[in-house]
Amino acid sequence: MQIKLYNTLTKRLEPFEPVTPGKVRMYNCGPTVYDFAHIGNFRSFLFADLLRRMFEFLSYDVTQVMNLTDVGHMTEDDIADGGGQDKMELAGQRLKEAKKQGKADVDNPDDPYQVAQFFIDAFIEDAKLLRLRVADEPNHLPRATNHVPAMITLIEKLIARDHAYVTDNGVVYFDVASFPEYGKLSGNPLEQLISGAGGRIEEGDQQQKRNPADFLLWKADNRHLMKWDSPWGTGYPGWHIECSAMAMKLLKTETIDIHTGGEDNLFPHHECEIAQSSGATGKTFSRYWMHARFLQVEGEKMSKSKNNFFTVRDMLGRGVEPTVLRFELLKAPYRQNANFTFKGLTDSERQIRRLREFAGQVVLGDDEASTKMGDTQVEADFATALADDLNIAGALGALNSWLNGIESPTVDDVRALRRIDHVLGVLDESPVNTAPSKGPTDAELDAKCAAMHEARTNKDYATSDAIRDELTAAGVEIQIARDGVTWRRKMKLD
Repeated sequence: MQIKLYNTLTKRLEPFEPVTPGKVRMYNCGPTVYDFAHIGNFRSFLFADLLRRMFEFLSYDVTQVMNLTDVGHMTEDDIADGGGQDKMELAGQRLKEAKKQGKADVDNPDDPYQVAQFFIDAFIEDAKLLRLRVADEPNHLPRATNHVPAMITLIEKLIARDHAYVTDNGVVYFDVASFPEYGKLSGNPLEQLISGAGGRIEEGDQQQKRNPADFLLWKADNRHLMKWDSPWGTGYPGWHIECSAMAMKLLKTETIDIHTGGEDNLFPHHECEIAQSSGATGKTFSRYWMHARFLQVEGEKMSKSKNNFFTVRDMLGRGVEPTVLRFELLKAPYRQNANFTFKGLTDSERQIRRLREFAGQVVLGDDEASTKMGDTQVEADFATALADDLNIAGALGALNSWLNGIESPTVDDVRALRRIDHVLGVLDESPVNTAPSKGPTDAELDAKCAAMHEARTNKDYATSDAIRDELTAAGVEIQIARDGVTWRRKMKLD
């Protein structure tokens, strides 16, 4: 099956041709671990997960790496130099206050490594709940601080190839004039970057540059929280250099197949990655660049000031099942702005319930699960849509059309749905307590339903009705069947 992907670098749809036939090496920009990841971050991460799962469905061998940025990320990282304050320092200040309030379990908030580990643990927990495949592969979730020697080696190559230079005050810059294609990915002409740069960079550093648009590779700064020895003095790496170093090291190649991220990564981060990677090797760094558009909430930009800024944990606290959140965040085409709505969550929950009810009509053996595409028409239609630049809307349309035409599913039907679910990842409920901070736990609800079923079996309908009324008041929906009583929390979306 021919796969076509939109390449941000060339600005066109292109047939996918990996470096090695049958294999995909992909790198995804991951979280900066100075706070909890929000649902906009996970929109980008889930897009990469969907891309990976599509390739696996089509029998490709996929190696995926996603970085964890725990150093070099500054508050002004929207400029190439990344000026401002170290975000890990700010995170430590927030954790210190949270610890005083009993809301954070970290021994020493002044230790940036402990701060990073706190948020790394939180991210991996959230990622596993949302079923990101890479979350189960710790060796493919590298911490930047564990790969500083590789970054130093890469910087040395750039200096040797006259793509980088060292200033008198121990700062190493990439010389953008040495790389004529700088600006091609983002469409920013170098002349425009020259005229618009420098306003937020320390004057002393700016004067040391050959070109105002040159970006930071290493800064000798003994005051920085995290610091390492280097040939240019004790200091820290720039943000951009980590992804180039870790991608080539962990994917074991100088040319990878696909690099993804959110559209906010496009400039300066990915632009700088291309320049420093290709500058060091003389080769194409990534053959395909793919970017997910922004996530809006109820039609507006997500913002804490607008009270529409949500983390995964915020959603779980409202009783949203992780798989419902996963489905809602991945069901919009990645090259369109996604609009996250509470109505959309309700629709996603309804869709998942339909899939589960369909699959629940047939019991399969444990050995019947498969991640590879079968030979049914619905799988072919589903895959054909995904192969068209990850057209998830078309894929779901094909799936729903198929479901509408089946009254009683057969074993083969459910097997096909199970294979399709390797891509969607929503059929099985997440083993997590999504209860709000107040209210009955999952175990208490199980016990209540068991008691209700026993009362109904004994024809004690007064007790059964009293339990149902109690659970309804707690925001729990009850489903009564001949073989038992089950419950489902209502999402609190107001």
